[in-house]
Amino acid sequence: MSGRRYKTPTLLAMGAIALQLATVPPGQAFELFGMRFFERDREAETADIIGQPQPYSIDFAVAADVDGMEKTLKGASSLWQDRAEPASGAAGLIAKARGDYQKLLATLYSTGRYGGTISITIDGKEAFDLPPDARLANSAAVRVIVDPGPLFHFRDATVVNPAPPTTDRRDQVEPPAKAGFAPGQVARSGVILQAERLSIDAWRQQGHAKASVIERRVTAAHDGDQVDAAIEMDPGRRAVYGPVSVSGTQRMDPAFVAYMTGLKPGEEYDPDDLKKASTRLSRLDVFRSMRIEEADAITREGLLPLSVIVQERALRRIGLGGSYSTLDGIGLEAYWMHRNLFGRAERLRIEGRVAGIDSLDPDDFTYRTGIIFTKPGVYTPDTDFSASLIGEREVLDPYTKTGVSAETGFTHVFTDELSGRLFVNARHARFEDDTFGTREFTSAGLLGGLTYDTRDNPADATRGYYADFVAEPFYEFNYNNPGVRFTAEGRTYYGFGEDARFVLAGRVKLGTLIGPEIAEAAPDRLFFAGGGASVRGYAYRNIGVETPAGNVIGGRSLIEGSVELRTRVTETIGVVGFVDAGYVGEETFPDFDQDLKLGVGAGLRYLTPLGPIRLDFAVPIDPNPDDPDFAFYVGIGQAF
Repeated sequence: MSGRRYKTPTLLAMGAIALQLATVPPGQAFELFGMRFFERDREAETADIIGQPQPYSIDFAVAADVDGMEKTLKGASSLWQDRAEPASGAAGLIAKARGDYQKLLATLYSTGRYGGTISITIDGKEAFDLPPDARLANSAAVRVIVDPGPLFHFRDATVVNPAPPTTDRRDQVEPPAKAGFAPGQVARSGVILQAERLSIDAWRQQGHAKASVIERRVTAAHDGDQVDAAIEMDPGRRAVYGPVSVSGTQRMDPAFVAYMTGLKPGEEYDPDDLKKASTRLSRLDVFRSMRIEEADAITREGLLPLSVIVQERALRRIGLGGSYSTLDGIGLEAYWMHRNLFGRAERLRIEGRVAGIDSLDPDDFTYRTGIIFTKPGVYTPDTDFSASLIGEREVLDPYTKTGVSAETGFTHVFTDELSGRLFVNARHARFEDDTFGTREFTSAGLLGGLTYDTRDNPADATRGYYADFVAEPFYEFNYNNPGVRFTAEGRTYYGFGEDARFVLAGRVKLGTLIGPEIAEAAPDRLFFAGGGASVRGYAYRNIGVETPAGNVIGGRSLIEGSVELRTRVTETIGVVGFVDAGYVGEETFPDFDQDLKLGVGAGLRYLTPLGPIRLDFAVPIDPNPDDPDFAFYVGIGQAF
């Protein structure tokens, strides 16, 4: 490439690598810092080695086992890891041994040990001295001896031509020194590679899309167990976005796909923009695969062309599901979805659900049916429009609801952590309960909300925060009452122990209804607690305001809280202990005229890549007559 110079790195000064060369068998290649050394034609070694099984025993010895080196080296050794199974013939055992030279040497370098020695013998002979067709004992005796040698530290660690400091928080990259690339730190080979990646990222964050390392100099001085390392950077030209081309579309409009990336020609290159573009395209849920590729070179005009390559999913999707609860009985649900109606990822979803069907009495059924339309990319690539029409009948202990609701509005993603929503809604419903009899409510209003989420994994968080705030002003026409309903919820997670084996999680939820009295408020605007996502152990929505007649009705204020201690016992099994609390008050602001309800329990988690499968057992401390003595809950993902 014109204008750039490339050098083979000086890998340890010539006088300093004698010990290494003495321990690496002739013709045996190994890889360090992304380059392969001592490689030759291996045609003879890659010949078919399938033959009679070759059993072997292995003795693995590590001199001066410090910092768990023996465990680390054994983990890198194929001979040790495969010791329970015979090798594929004598040639296979010899090839496995020769491969271990490379793996063990790379492991030593990765731990900052550049003066070690490695010996691998089979039946008393060094493995690299044995020809592939050597005859071995019926059960070959393998002996691996590793002397890790001293720990090397950086004497000098320099980045030549680093990216200048930036005051833009979004462009800041961790300095290589904080990653261990500094004098006095252990000279692990991985630290040098990490320093290179960080140095490249720092330039790329400031618009230099083709920044690269043009020279790496690494010299080891064995007399002082020290390493000098220098990384020279070439930032290349500053780039702005060029045209965005799209390929692989079938029904999707390519121009809309380019628009949804949010990458505007002429704006300065920023790798964070590419990450956001990928997230936006993934949210469309129309692509089976998708990637954004940068052009190999920046044009003379400073433009970096981009290519979006996609493969579309099937247009339609059908889902079926079922559930069972000791409280709600048997439930069935289904949906049909078209994920790309008009070529711009418009989604139409028709869904239905029925529960309580084990009673065989239709009057006890809870059902819901609805149609939901979503159009992404309205006004901005991060703004979606949606509209829904829902009909439902909900049979609960406190009340029975039969109604219909309509809602339309927008959602917007402000940042990776912050999103908002604003909807207009209208609804009509008839309610039946033992306290007020049959009442009807018709209302119209708004719903506005903000969500802040920094959790590392929403299904199984070990760190981060979650906060959600919702305001719902409305006007109810039957009783001529204006009102506003507020809810706010916060969650926090703290992982501790090795690999966050223990997680302390907490949740608080507050709610208040301002305006109508309880007797003139729709029960589903009032607050209840209880159930798997609230206070476990109690019946769903069975914690509320107790009337003199012993009935439970909704209240105008809510306080909920939960604390969980989660422990990962094995890679796939976890256990949880928890305490839940809930209070529902008659007044807009809690006066604690009702009892605080507590539920305690424990749970089992089966950890899967999609999230934990949850089984909780909970007991109510102060149950109402309609509450169970205990309850089980099954679900996917943590309780919160």
